[in-house]
Parts: sequence; C-alpha cells; structure tokens
Amino acid sequence: MKYTKIIISITSLLLLSACAPHQLSKEEGGFYHSGIYFGAHFSPLYQKGVKDGCKTAKGFYRKSHQAFNESNEYNNGWFLGRNRCRDLLVVEEE
Repeated sequence: MKYTKIIISITSLLLLSACAPHQLSKEEGGFYHSGIYFGAHFSPLYQKGVKDGCKTAKGFYRKSHQAFNESNEYNNGWFLGRNRCRDLLVVEEE
C-alpha cells in the first residue's frame, strides 16, 4: 500500500509536468510580439503579418493589402496577430 501511493504520486507529477507548454526563447527561434508568445520559426513575412494584425487589434488598422492577397503566410499571420492581441485593445472613456 505504501509503495502504491508513492508510485501514484510520482506518476501524477510526471504527467502534470509533461502537459506544461514549452515556450522557446527568442534565441531558440521563438517569436514574441507585444508580450505574447506566438510560436517558433516563423518566416519574416509571417511575423510581419502578426505584427500588423496585432496593431489592428489594438485599434490602429494596419495591413499590407498586396501581401495579404498574395501571401498565405502574411494572411495567416495577420489573422493570428489580430485574434491573439484582441485583448490588448484599450478603450479610453471620458
């Protein structure tokens, strides 16, 4: 009985630690913008889309229409940035 409790405790700790998301640092290829981790190894065009989409979500519309229409990477990055940064919009009330 004593060993069963120890084994269950160790197994639970191992399972819980494996579920934690691993975020890469900037040096390891992780991409951060506005304090939000977006993922790893994005192309420069994807990153530009994320930055423009995030700026749009904050209330300052920004989009390269040519890149949006011609590049899936920019397009996907723009939507990801807009959706992930939506909570960063600050509305000032008078």
